[in-house]
Amino acid sequence: MKNISKYKVEYGILIPLIIFAIISITTVYSAQNLLPEYSSNLYLKQLIWYVLGFGIAYFIMFIGNKFLYNSAYILYVINVILLILVLFFGKEVNNSKCWFELGFFSLQPSEFMKVILILTLSRMINDFNTEYDNPSVETEFKFILKVMLIVFIPSVLTFIEPDTGAVIIYLVTAVTMLFIGGIRKRWFFSLFLIIFVFLGILFAIYFINQDLFISIFGTNFFYRIDRILNWSSGSGGQLTNSLIAIGSAGVLGHGFNKTPIYFPELQTDFIYGVFSSNYGLIGSILLIILFIYFDINLINSASKTYDNKDKYTIAGIVSMLVFQQIWSLSMTIGLLPIMGITLPFISYGGSSLLSYMFLVGIIFNVSNQSLRYTN
Repeated sequence: MKNISKYKVEYGILIPLIIFAIISITTVYSAQNLLPEYSSNLYLKQLIWYVLGFGIAYFIMFIGNKFLYNSAYILYVINVILLILVLFFGKEVNNSKCWFELGFFSLQPSEFMKVILILTLSRMINDFNTEYDNPSVETEFKFILKVMLIVFIPSVLTFIEPDTGAVIIYLVTAVTMLFIGGIRKRWFFSLFLIIFVFLGILFAIYFINQDLFISIFGTNFFYRIDRILNWSSGSGGQLTNSLIAIGSAGVLGHGFNKTPIYFPELQTDFIYGVFSSNYGLIGSILLIILFIYFDINLINSASKTYDNKDKYTIAGIVSMLVFQQIWSLSMTIGLLPIMGITLPFISYGGSSLLSYMFLVGIIFNVSNQSLRYTN
């Protein structure tokens, strides 16, 4: 067997990450021209987040995935506690309490919960499949209830903040991992049926009696539903200005640092609008191709590993990243509702970027493990 370095990285993943870093820092720099003066150093902060992020990825490679799986339940409890504390002591921004203010930066627990939830569910699914080779329907149902509880607790706490986008990501990740984990398909049919019925009742009450809707679900939830429906009618200055910026860019774009019009959250949720306005159709297509190339390499990593926990983890990571990529790009051009979902590795944000780089360390560990098996 060849001597494979413990810290060897997959270049099909590392090179796109370096390109993402360059794109992110330069696009944030371009975005900040239209932001208040206090935001003039955002691109420098993003550079620092990337440096710290690569350090975190290396640290995760150092401690190994086995340690993370063994610590998953402890990490889960700690993150749930943080989600509770942020509701009481968090910094309020745009009527949301999602962040701890820590001076130089803000910490957003819901971003790290995405990672911790993937690790926790990987361990749960692997332990279940190891213990039960052919589980009965009753045994499988009890396991699904346990998974639902694990997902339900952070989902409720995050929804209260409110951060609806993160809640949707929790659910998408959990469903994907259960599917890859071999759970009977009947449960997915039942889940989608329940969701369909619930949404049907929800929107029926909304359209028939809005006063009753508010009395049952509250004004905050009413506002969120109303925002989704406003998207469907094409209203909203944020989306309108984003479409103007993208549509006026043409094939080659306005050029670096020449975003033509302001729209809220252009450095975070709408970073794709800034990039597209700068580099036009050609730049947008190249960015999408880069995302596809990156995602395919993640999937290849999962296909090579012999550790089921790693397979479930990569499935969770891929589902989370692909979902965010599709939703973020689509909401920027008006194809999907605006849900506060950022573009992975491109949007400004310390907590989100550090959590993604945490996942990168896990991915590199999976790649290394695959190399050891094949050499």
